[in-house]
Amino acid sequence: MEQAPSICVTERDFDTLEHLLDSPAVRGLPGIDTLWQELHRAHVVASDKVPTDVITMNSTARFVDETSGTVHELTLVYPQEADGTAGRVSITAPVGSALLGLSVGQTIGWQVPGGRKLELKVLEVLRQPETHRTLK
Repeated sequence: MEQAPSICVTERDFDTLEHLLDSPAVRGLPGIDTLWQELHRAHVVASDKVPTDVITMNSTARFVDETSGTVHELTLVYPQEADGTAGRVSITAPVGSALLGLSVGQTIGWQVPGGRKLELKVLEVLRQPETHRTLK
């Protein structure tokens, strides 16, 4: 089994996600157990201590799916904010769960429903709310 890269999550994101994952609204969703595992293996830091190249909640990042070569730019959001607007992905979606806490240059393999596997590599964090500025 391949080693998952280390990830970093802010205290605020950890607390909010833990509360979300305890809610009945998401309990039965596919992949929630894997998100729990990711969250609990994360290095948790204060919001003002998170490196600027880490994907936090509400960050916008550019990444490539190395299995297909497709480059994407998405903002990682909570489920209620994933309103179908282009460019937003819910933390409860497989891609969202995979991206949380990764930093630029890291790659993660992630199983998605249907047996397909993603190989996501973070190319750039364009915006991170903890920095209160655009990073690009």
